Amino acid sequence: MSTPWLRQTGEGCVVLSLHVQPNARCTEFAGLHGEAMKLRLAAPPVDGKANLALCGFIAEFCEVPRRAVSLLSGESSRAKRVQVEGVDDETLRRLRRLG
Repeated sequence: MSTPWLRQTGEGCVVLSLHVQPNARCTEFAGLHGEAMKLRLAAPPVDGKANLALCGFIAEFCEVPRRAVSLLSGESSRAKRVQVEGVDDETLRRLRRLG
């Protein structure tokens, strides 16, 4: 199964291509948006709050510490690339099932 929004970059390390919609009613994955996964985010895009909430949500979903999630690009854009380290096989399967 091809998942263009999810790329393995090493053992236990993935990069996610996301399209983020801030100020949503709740934080959730919302299906594919082109070659990115759409993520509705309840946090507002003010003072970096959305980026912090994004990284926190991804860390919780992937069951990794917050420090294992880093924003690679898109700090002030809806199109973001996020790196997650320490991803196990089960989490990788859950991510693949999203899209």
